[in-house]
Amino acid sequence: MTEEPRPPVQRRRRPARPTSKPKVIVPPKGGPKIDAARITLIAKRARKGKGDGNEGEYWEIQCDGKRAGEVFVNLIDEHPVGVHASLQIFLNAKAQGQGIGRVAYRLAADASRHDPIYLHMRKSNDASRIAAEHAGFFDVSQPEIIQRIMKRHRNSP
Repeated sequence: MTEEPRPPVQRRRRPARPTSKPKVIVPPKGGPKIDAARITLIAKRARKGKGDGNEGEYWEIQCDGKRAGEVFVNLIDEHPVGVHASLQIFLNAKAQGQGIGRVAYRLAADASRHDPIYLHMRKSNDASRIAAEHAGFFDVSQPEIIQRIMKRHRNSP
């Protein structure tokens, strides 16, 4: 009995250079902002880690009835503020750069039962800082803390 020769094993060749990442579409800065009347917050059931504690709150951000992101409040204990309500916002990529964040920050801070309310963000995140400032938040960061901390009271504009 003779063995038939096996066909050679074809190995996948590695590309000479890594494949490129998909191009991220960045909305234009300073472009026209969306009318605030088109933005609504819809209260929803919280998700794990997103407004799910006893004092947590969760909303879906909608623009013209379509989902544009989410915003939620968690009660956290973090230095240097201590126990406080922390608001976080996530916008879909297509919703960024249109002023939706400005409106959503304001609507969520007004709808929240917490006062005052805080934001935590990277110091390099200028887009969120500008949106938060338009919603009445002000910077209370300390130089030795690596994150920017912003605060808003209910009677803010």
